[in-house]
Amino acid sequence: MKILNFYFSSTGNTGKVATRISQTIQELGHEVNTLKITSKDTEVDILQYDFIFAGSGVYGQKPGKVLTECHRRLFLGYREKGEVKPASPRRPSAKAVIYCTYGGVHTGINEAIPAVKYMGQFYDHLGYEIVGEWYIVGEYNPEAMRSHSVTGRLGDIRGRPNEEDLRDVAERVKGILRI
Repeated sequence: MKILNFYFSSTGNTGKVATRISQTIQELGHEVNTLKITSKDTEVDILQYDFIFAGSGVYGQKPGKVLTECHRRLFLGYREKGEVKPASPRRPSAKAVIYCTYGGVHTGINEAIPAVKYMGQFYDHLGYEIVGEWYIVGEYNPEAMRSHSVTGRLGDIRGRPNEEDLRDVAERVKGILRI
């Protein structure tokens, strides 16, 4: 099975989760290609992978702009090649987990749900079965926003994702790869 862990992280929170995902996949004896998106022009052929973990932080209810632009560019290229088909038929054995880190200062997890659904549509259009949507709490790292880590709806989220959150991620990876 070819596995891709494809993510964008501007503050390091999603990077921590991506690292734990990759470590756990390797501990299970699988190979994984871990790719941090750094620009909309990041080169990757999504369709060569059987299983994809795709993640981002949440920025105004959306995934990071770099990831969104990268997905858009890839989508247009796949559509040109005829890989995006009406009714989005499933590709045999193609599965994806979509994950995000979020602070939810105003409305909690409700701020993160649109970002995960948005990311998932890219993979769904390519015929991947979305087998998991993961939401992991992450602190606010920009100095100007640090107060949100203690004043938001989620309470005190300083230091998150913490080791307990990352252990939970590892257990989810173990469970999902047994499918």
